[in-house]
Amino acid sequence: MNQSAGAALPTVLIIGTGFGGLGMAIQLKKSGINSFLMLEKANAVGGTWRDNTYPGAACDVQSHLYSFSFEPKHDWSRKFGLQPEILGYMQHCVEKYGLADHIRFGKEVASAAFDETGNTWTVTTTDGDSFNADIVVTATGQLNQPAWPNIPGLETFTGKMFHSARWDHDYDLNGKKVAVIGTGASAIQFVPEIVPRAKSLRLFQRSAAWVLPKPDRPFYRWEQTLFHKIPAWDRLYRYLIYWKNESRALAFTRFNSLLEIFAWQAKRFAKSEVGDPVKLRHLIPDYKIGCKRILISNDWYRAVDQPHVNLVTAGIEGVTENGVVTTDGALHKVDAIIVGTGFAASEFLSPMEITGRNGVSLNQAWSNGSEAYKGITVSGFPNLFMLYGPNTNLAHNSIVYMLESQVRYVLSCIDSLRNTPGAAMDVKPDRLSEFSATVQQKLQSSVWESGCQSWYLDENGRNTVNWPGFTFTYRKATQQVNPDDYEFLQASR
Repeated sequence: MNQSAGAALPTVLIIGTGFGGLGMAIQLKKSGINSFLMLEKANAVGGTWRDNTYPGAACDVQSHLYSFSFEPKHDWSRKFGLQPEILGYMQHCVEKYGLADHIRFGKEVASAAFDETGNTWTVTTTDGDSFNADIVVTATGQLNQPAWPNIPGLETFTGKMFHSARWDHDYDLNGKKVAVIGTGASAIQFVPEIVPRAKSLRLFQRSAAWVLPKPDRPFYRWEQTLFHKIPAWDRLYRYLIYWKNESRALAFTRFNSLLEIFAWQAKRFAKSEVGDPVKLRHLIPDYKIGCKRILISNDWYRAVDQPHVNLVTAGIEGVTENGVVTTDGALHKVDAIIVGTGFAASEFLSPMEITGRNGVSLNQAWSNGSEAYKGITVSGFPNLFMLYGPNTNLAHNSIVYMLESQVRYVLSCIDSLRNTPGAAMDVKPDRLSEFSATVQQKLQSSVWESGCQSWYLDENGRNTVNWPGFTFTYRKATQQVNPDDYEFLQASR
C-alpha cells in the first residue's frame, strides 16, 4: 500500500467489511483496480450481520432487494432473510470475488491523517500498525457502535448483563428472571424468542413502537426453481419489490397523512393480538407513526401479552446489584439484564480520529452536526469517501441500493483522479453547504420532524441520518461526479 502518488492506479484503503466495504471492493476489482486493502476490526466479515446474532435476528427488507444487484441469490429461504443466511451470502461474495487476500482482520482503525505534501492518507490501527494510501473509503456503517443507556449503577449489577448486539450465547436463559431494557427493532425480534424460556420477563419501555404485521413466509421450492431457471423473473420480482417499497417515500417525506392508514392497521393488529387492556393501552404509541422507525413483527404483541411478561412503563431510576429500580420506587429483582437500546447511529466514524487539511479534525468540522456532500465527501478531507454517510439512511427501502449508488459515485471520483495523477479531490465548501441546506430544508416536511425523540436526531435535534426523498433521485444525483464540485489539489512535494 505504498504505491507512489503518481501511479496510474491509485491505492485504496477500505475500512469495514459489511455490505458497503464488500460492494466497494468488488467493484474496484471489476474496474481493474487491485491495489486496495480492507481493514476489519473483527476476525470475520459481515458488519452488523456478523455482530447481531441474537435469537430471531432478521432483516426488515425483502431478501431479493437486500442483496447486491449484480449478485442475485435465487434460493433465499424466506421473503425476509434471517441473520445466518444474510451473513452466508456476504461470505459467498468474499469467496466468489476473491477478496480474502485483500482483508486484514483484527485491525481496528484508531486514526487517519491526510498528508498535504504527498496527497496521501496514513491510517493507524489500535495495535500500532500504519497503512498509507491515496484514497480512504469508510464503510463502517451506522449500526456498528452499540448504544449503552446512561443509567446510574449499571456497572454494579452482579447478575448477567449484555447488549443485544453482543449476545452471550453461553448464558442459559431457561428459568431465569430476565429484564430487557428497550423495545426497539432488536427487542421486537429477540423478545418473542426468549419469552418461552424465561421464568419471568420484565420489559422496560420508554416509548411504544408502531408495529405492523410482517408479510413473511418461506419460499416454496418451485419459487426458488423459478428464480433460478428464469433470471428475468428474479429481476422482475426484485423490481416489483423495489417500486412497492419506493412508493412509501411519499408518505414519509411529503404527504404524512398517508401514514394514518398504517396507524389504523397497526392499532387494529395490536387489538387483535393483545388481550390485556392495560398492556394494550401502553403498547399504542402517542406520537405520529413514522416519526420513529416503524417495526414489523408477527409475534411481538403475542409475546408481550404473555402472563409472565411484565410491561414496565415507569422510568428507570437506576440499577442495583440485584435488579432495576424504577421511578415509582419499585425494585425489579432479576438474574439477567439484556440491553436492547440500539446503536449510536448519528456518531459517524466514531471513535476514529480523522484529520484533514490544516490539521482540522472531522469532529471540529462537524461541530454543528454531521454533513457530507451527497452523504459521501466532506470539505477539507480530500480523497476521503464515506459509504452510508450522513443523511443516506432510509425508512422505506433497501440501504444496499443506496450503497451501490455511492460505490458508483466513488468509482467515478477515482476515474477523475486517474486522469489527474498525484492529485487529491476536495469538495468545495459552497457545494457542501448548498447540498446540506437543501437536505435539511426537505427534511422539514418529513414525518421525522413531527416532534418525537428518535435515533435519527443528533444531540442538537438535527436529523443527520435520513435521506429526505426517493432512492432513484439519489441514484441519479450520484450517477457521475461533476469535477466542478471539487478542487483538485496537487501534491506540494
